Amino acid sequence: MVYGPKDTLRRFPEKLFELHEPKFLYSYNDTSGNEKVYVAVFEQYEKQINATITLTCIVECTNSHNRIEMKKSGGRMGFRGSSLSEEKNIESDVVDFIMDFSKRFGLSLQEIIEKKETENTDT
Repeated sequence: MVYGPKDTLRRFPEKLFELHEPKFLYSYNDTSGNEKVYVAVFEQYEKQINATITLTCIVECTNSHNRIEMKKSGGRMGFRGSSLSEEKNIESDVVDFIMDFSKRFGLSLQEIIEKKETENTDT
């Protein structure tokens, strides 16, 4: 979650997608104009592991905050010699942009960790 002034929050996704151009971008504006939702898919080819890493980034913009969710997928794991490199990947680039933009424009960041539901085993 990113909190701050409305104008700065609205500028955030535009700058993100300008600096890191997504492979696919979908945007939705609600009819009242108070909320915008962006779904961006970033792809990066990892030559070392011969696989493509995909990052799906959902940015929900409201007048009071931006909610950013990211999900990384793809690549190969578990094969000998296929460990991920220490080079910068698209996920770290996007996270670095979020941190830098927030710090530069005085926005407040808050990480929300979702609780995993546990099964009730009442016997």
